[in-house]
Order: sequence, then C-alpha cells, then structure tokens
Amino acid sequence: MAESIKIEIFRKKDAEDFTKALADPESRAQTGSGAAMTAAVASALLERAAKLTREELPEHERVIYIVRNAEILRNYMVNLIDEDVKARGPYRRAIKEGDPRKIEAATQTAGSVCSEIVCMMEKALELAEELVPLSPPKARHFVAESADLALAAVRACMRVCVFWGDQSIEDTRRYVIRRENELQWQEIFPLYHRVIEKAEA
Repeated sequence: MAESIKIEIFRKKDAEDFTKALADPESRAQTGSGAAMTAAVASALLERAAKLTREELPEHERVIYIVRNAEILRNYMVNLIDEDVKARGPYRRAIKEGDPRKIEAATQTAGSVCSEIVCMMEKALELAEELVPLSPPKARHFVAESADLALAAVRACMRVCVFWGDQSIEDTRRYVIRRENELQWQEIFPLYHRVIEKAEA
C-alpha cells in the first residue's frame, strides 16, 4: 500500500497555528510563507485606505483602480503562503537524489516566490504613493502602515533570495542575485520614503 502524503495548507491556518508552524524547525513553512502573510496584511491595509478614500471620491477612476488592485494583491499574497512551500519541493527532492545538476537548478526555483513578493510589494508601494495625496486624513496612516509592512516583507525576502543564491556553485549567479537585490533596494527604499513623507506631511 502506497504511503499517504499529508498536504498541509498554511493559508487556512489561524494566526496561532500559522506562527507555531513558522517557529517549528521541522515545518515546511519558512520565511517566504511568513513574508507572504506580511505582504498580504500590507495589501489589506492599502485596500482599506483606498476604500476609505473611495468614500470621499466615489467616482475617482484611479482610486477605484487602486481599490481593485490592492484586493488582487491581497489575494495573491495569501496564495503565495503555500506557493513558497511548493517552490522548495524540487530542492528537497534533489537533495534526496543527490544529483548536483538538479540541486543547482532547484536552488533557482526555491527563492522564486520571495522574488515575486519583492516585485509585487514594489507595485504596492507605487500604488500607495499614488493614493496618499488623494486620501483623507483618516486613511493616510493606513497607507503609511501598509508601506512599513511592505518594506519589511521586501527586506526579509531579499535575505531569502541571497541565501538561495549562495547555495549555487556558480560564482556569477551568486553575484547576480546580490547585485539584483542591491539595484531593487535602491529603487524600493526611496519609494518607501516618499510614501511616508507624503503620508506624514
């Protein structure tokens, strides 16, 4: 009889069970899953701020656009909680097989969800920057708090990407991953500061 495989769905867990899983060294949920949850919360606060702004500007096309896209981002980030676990599946299998070529290929996949979170949180910050000047005072602090969480998710994911890049046997790939992170950070960090400055003005 074939051994049954237990598939754990982390996005369905409550906060206590999810954080317990993250704290467990044996759990398949790791930083990528936690960062995806953080990114989902960041997107939710952005969506909330956009909805509060829509109450004041119900016909404003860009506000409607931001509401819709913040909701899409929130749902997408929730799905990435489990996609991060799947992304590391090939690496676990390659390690068991001991094939260096498969291991090398799998390290590239293992950090893919974290790379996606970085890109999507940059988009969230761009939406936040556009939303701030349109927002009433009651919404503005949610925009700033969304940006804080988005930046935290970005920073954590960048560390994960560097970790997986460092598993590569190729010097060029290790350099490229670190350099890509540096270039993205040079764009994202000033963007974050612009959001905060506008929100606090």
